Amino acid sequence: MTAATVEATTGAARGGLANMAGSVLAGGTGVVVTWIVARALGPEEAGAFFAATAAFVLAGGLAKLGTNTGLVYWPARLRATGQNHLLGACLRTGIPPVAVFALALAVTMWLAAPWLARLTAGEAPHVVAQHTAGLRVLAVFVPLQALTDVLLTVTRGYRSMRPTVLLDRVLRSGLQLLAVSAAGVAALWAAASLPVFALAWAAPYLPVVILAGFAARRAYRSGLDLEGTPTRTERRRLRRDFWVFTGPRAVAAVAQLALQRVDVLLVAALGGLTPAAIYAVAGRFVVLIQFANQGLSQSVQPRLAEALSTGDHDAARRLYQVATGWLVLVTWPICLLVIAFAPWYLRLFGAEYAAGVPVVLVLAGAMLVATGCGMVDMVLAMAGRTSANLGNVLIALAVTVGLDVLLIPRWGALGAAIGLAGAMVVNNLLPLAQVHHGTGLHPFGPGTLCAALLATACFGTVVVFPAALVVAVPAYATGAWLLRGRLMLAAFRRNR
Repeated sequence: MTAATVEATTGAARGGLANMAGSVLAGGTGVVVTWIVARALGPEEAGAFFAATAAFVLAGGLAKLGTNTGLVYWPARLRATGQNHLLGACLRTGIPPVAVFALALAVTMWLAAPWLARLTAGEAPHVVAQHTAGLRVLAVFVPLQALTDVLLTVTRGYRSMRPTVLLDRVLRSGLQLLAVSAAGVAALWAAASLPVFALAWAAPYLPVVILAGFAARRAYRSGLDLEGTPTRTERRRLRRDFWVFTGPRAVAAVAQLALQRVDVLLVAALGGLTPAAIYAVAGRFVVLIQFANQGLSQSVQPRLAEALSTGDHDAARRLYQVATGWLVLVTWPICLLVIAFAPWYLRLFGAEYAAGVPVVLVLAGAMLVATGCGMVDMVLAMAGRTSANLGNVLIALAVTVGLDVLLIPRWGALGAAIGLAGAMVVNNLLPLAQVHHGTGLHPFGPGTLCAALLATACFGTVVVFPAALVVAVPAYATGAWLLRGRLMLAAFRRNR
């Protein structure tokens, strides 16, 4: 292994460990927030809350215009090719359009709120009024959400994971938990209000976006090259290349978010708010695993972009395989434990949510496949194949919407779970074939295979015999230690 590959792997490990730790915290607080909302609002209004937040996340994802990839790929590429003097022009190309489009989407969401509420909540006047008010509260925060994500993306483009971990994973999720908890406590003495919970959930974006702006400015100034000034031709070429690369990713990013969120809206519209609440609660663990995947991929992304932009496929392959092994090591035990204990943990949200056990089983099985492919979607994008990435996500979205429309009216939340599971399989296997065909990269290195076999051996028995958990945990820790060489765990402690 070359020194550059070792440095890249170690850097990814350090950033990925911090990001995954923050992601676990954010995912854990998200589960607690879901529990508070489910207990305080009841299934029907909780379903309206989850539908409103799904619309909010979709609007914010659309507003980012794919810059969450472009503002990592292009700074990494410019630095790797000695064009640091174009970094400022790159940021000015990506950030202002997001701010303008986010404001337009916020106004659109505000005006469309009554229609969205009737679409997902039916004609019950009280629920429609609460749902409309909740959507309008969230609409105010759409620009703050989009700018927070974009500014933190800028810091990751400079290989700095700390702002994302501290500001998004720790501060924002922590403030959300505190604010929603306060709303839950207030609901003990007064009637629970969906708009109040929506405000408590979204308000943390205000302080976080301000701090993210300072972090992005500091990251930019730390890499500033004062010796060169871009010409008008260079700026024009950069704008063209930036949006040619980012444009397909903008649509793909929205479609990717739709894969994760549109199913809640479809369940609410086609099956009712109570099934939507059951589906959202039962599938909450998927968000936790996606956070872990996102946390690791965000650390690997700039290093992978640099390796591929300079033609170092050996380093890119090593990064992809090692990171996938780490991802499987963390996420497969979660999937298998969720399968084993679904009937028990769902009852914590209320007796009504126990009906979500089949949903958990279907989604957990799909997540085993998805995490086994690693961050293949990101690898395809960093290889410059954003158009193929767009096609894959659109196919997967068509699969989930088609299956949802067909199955939700008959099977409710389970129908949506089948639709999402089908989409996850498609959206991982298609890019996996394309990445391997186009670059020769694949995620199945020795670390990935060891992690998969170890997780299956230790936690597969827990699915059949839940009491085996007492033995499975120490056995898993011991196995990971014995296999630390193949899993490249030493990268987490090596001095840089």
